[in-house]
Amino acid sequence: MKPHPTKLQSWFGWCMYDWANSAFATVILSAVLPVYFVALVPEEGAKISFLGFSRTFRAAALWGYAVSCSMFIVAVSSPYLGSIADRLSIHRRFLFAYCLIGALATSLLFFATPGRYLLAAFLFIFANIGFAGGNVFYNAFLPKLAANHELDRLSSRGFAYGYIGGGIALLLVFGMIQGYAFLGFADKGVASRAGFLLTGLWWFIFAVPTYLYVRIPAKPILPAALHKGIRGYFRIFAQIKKYPALLLFLIAFLFYNDGIQTIIVVAAIFAREELGLSQGTILACFLMIQFVAMPGTLLFGRIAEISGPKRSLYLALFLFILVTIYAYFMNHAWEFWILGFVIAIILGGSQAVSRSFFSSLIPEGKHAEFFGFYAISAKFASIFGPLMFAIIIDITGSSRLSILALAIFFIIGIVLLSLVKTENRIPGI
Repeated sequence: MKPHPTKLQSWFGWCMYDWANSAFATVILSAVLPVYFVALVPEEGAKISFLGFSRTFRAAALWGYAVSCSMFIVAVSSPYLGSIADRLSIHRRFLFAYCLIGALATSLLFFATPGRYLLAAFLFIFANIGFAGGNVFYNAFLPKLAANHELDRLSSRGFAYGYIGGGIALLLVFGMIQGYAFLGFADKGVASRAGFLLTGLWWFIFAVPTYLYVRIPAKPILPAALHKGIRGYFRIFAQIKKYPALLLFLIAFLFYNDGIQTIIVVAAIFAREELGLSQGTILACFLMIQFVAMPGTLLFGRIAEISGPKRSLYLALFLFILVTIYAYFMNHAWEFWILGFVIAIILGGSQAVSRSFFSSLIPEGKHAEFFGFYAISAKFASIFGPLMFAIIIDITGSSRLSILALAIFFIIGIVLLSLVKTENRIPGI
């Protein structure tokens, strides 16, 4: 028999999955594939015919629909697959099934040659399912690997591995694209496709320590009520309704987090389509975001400690509203750099404070049920931002109006957050 991994090995293995799949987040989801996707779609748009229905889509709209479609599949399937994993204790198998699907689909993007934008969209949907779906099972190991007083330390370490791993992967792909001639690639498009292959291999290879060292049974993903599907989901919702502050904050979070996630996945395609920025400029800006985000998260956490989580969230959401307005009027590369820097400062911190604020509102004995509901609801909510972005482009033909419309999510979030009545136990509110 193989010796059981030590605690240090298990922690290392768990963190390495964040290192591994963060390459997908930076290269595929955020920085490189969106720009490459624009180049694949004809300037007059992508004409798609199906069952006698024919319509032409702009690249940004098609990208938004692909993101929304992938998240819909994850949102619908996660409760059922999570229930199966909980009953049979096969979280580890599901994690690596999603990892293989995601890494394989990412690698196959190498074959998305010029004009094959439907293949690129199809493979991206599967790759994003592998990424988002795998994270559901990956997170289930955290409470089993760390004691209560160690949860924050291990979680933070995982985020740190992710920031570094994703940043290094993006830097390597950036180097391949900028130095394509030196490396023997025919053009930047071929170098980009090689970068997709590298990202898929990166994800698979660096997930090996997770496979080797994370071998303990995971914590159940879903509480007992959620194993009953939609009926169980609404049963927990009925419980949450008894806590008005908790319900209001949850709805507020679902709105503004959807806006945040949409900005992340459409920023690069917006910069390419509306600003005409070069691929090198966009990649360099995303590298800056990747390496500023970690200290930005720590800074924002400090602001939350001083002024309280609610006020710090007001600040973040107000800045996100300014980001959408600023983006609408942008015309130059240096303006995109300023935008990226602001997003880097508030991105991680706003999400970390949201999680801790939600936790502080949950009554004793309800954490498992309410966090399970929180996780599933967040996946359903993340469908609508990219969908709205795509629909507005379809109707108006303007990515600027689409990005400006995202301000609605943050405004609703602020209004609902202002209605949340909290107890004095949360300092600074």
